[in-house]
Amino acid sequence: MFRRKLTALDYHNPDGFDCKDETQFRNCIVWLEDQKIRHYKIEDRGDLRNIPSSEWPKAYQKYLQDVNCPFGVQEKQEAVDWLLGLAVRYEYGDNVDKYKICQPLAASSNSDKAIDPLVNLDSNSPDFKAGVTALSNILKIQRHDDYLVMLKAIRILIQERLSPEAITKASQNREGIPVALDKHILGFDTGDATLNEAAQILRLLHIEELRELQTKINEAIVAVQAIIADPKTDHRLGKVGR
Repeated sequence: MFRRKLTALDYHNPDGFDCKDETQFRNCIVWLEDQKIRHYKIEDRGDLRNIPSSEWPKAYQKYLQDVNCPFGVQEKQEAVDWLLGLAVRYEYGDNVDKYKICQPLAASSNSDKAIDPLVNLDSNSPDFKAGVTALSNILKIQRHDDYLVMLKAIRILIQERLSPEAITKASQNREGIPVALDKHILGFDTGDATLNEAAQILRLLHIEELRELQTKINEAIVAVQAIIADPKTDHRLGKVGR
């Protein structure tokens, strides 16, 4: 499942790499750090290079933390895929001029027709599953047995929370609306005018929080319905009367 990225990085055995093989796995991590990522200074790579050591998992865990990898030691495939992506990014950054002169693929004869990028998507592909899992972990989306369902949830979250319009709206400062406290009945009397006013303010703030909570609940319901609902009506099943 890592063949394409390993090939792009000129790894010596992209077709035969087995992430489940502990020796191959450790060698690949060391190779990525030594040749591509280079996060540590050479003299600081000793623990990571000591592949046979029983302390290697601790060195690897520290390495993931140091490069800000969102995955842990137990999420082996996701972490390798993330590190490969980081290495590809650094490889491009080191050779920008080289990749700028790459010729684009020949245009399709039917260039006017929009091409759906998901047409040739294989939902059973290990690459697809690893990518969706990585995105769901980053976005804190609960995992699901159906990876297409997870992809739909990711799309909804990105559209509603991470689109430029949503970010702009969220970053805007909300201006408060003046409220006349004497028009709101507290319902009880503390015996102190100042305490009564403070209680009125707290009640109004609480009501505002409840409204925001209700809005978020409604958004969650809509998001879930968009994933699981299939609003089709079969008029043949309709009948009038008993």
